[in-house]
Amino acid sequence: MSLNIDEINARLGNDPQALVEWALSLDKHPICTTNFRPFEAVILHMVTQVRPDIPIVWMDSGYNTSATYQFADKVSQKLGLNRIIYLPMRTRAHREAVEGPTPALDDPRHEAFTREVKLEPFERALRETNPGVWFTALRASDTANRAQMQPVSINQDGLIKIAPVLHWSSKDMHNYLVKHDLPNNFDYFDPTKGEETRECGLHLQH
Repeated sequence: MSLNIDEINARLGNDPQALVEWALSLDKHPICTTNFRPFEAVILHMVTQVRPDIPIVWMDSGYNTSATYQFADKVSQKLGLNRIIYLPMRTRAHREAVEGPTPALDDPRHEAFTREVKLEPFERALRETNPGVWFTALRASDTANRAQMQPVSINQDGLIKIAPVLHWSSKDMHNYLVKHDLPNNFDYFDPTKGEETRECGLHLQH
């Protein structure tokens, strides 16, 4: 299948629901990744309203807040998510017993930490689920790198990456949650990023 990415972005890039419906109409196995961060219920609701059984892939680093774990279970139950969890090869307890606390961003060990708790589980998820379409809740306001992205792109492996809410503001996201009576979670922290506007590397590589 040959896709005119520029035409699709021009036509559907500012209509998240239409973009979701178009992407799910393709004859390609879809997945939606999530980290259950703030406003994540928006994309989870969007995709499951069209494809209730779409695999929802969560790379659980083991370092999430208690509130994030509670939110993950709450929204999963509310939306009936077909949730698939990928964990690092070592538990947090094992890793910290051997190597100590999470390394700081300027620590040379931080790159290996990020690979162990996020990048390797994601690459394993891609191998095992073998998707043709990947939904993500990226937003342009998140980082400078994401501000340069398009709602529809194709990565180096031919995977079609769909970011339906790329151009939505926090207000847009909030209004959607209110409209559909969806929960939210602001007590979220990603140890691989450290800072909210820093990339962990996953979306740079994929």
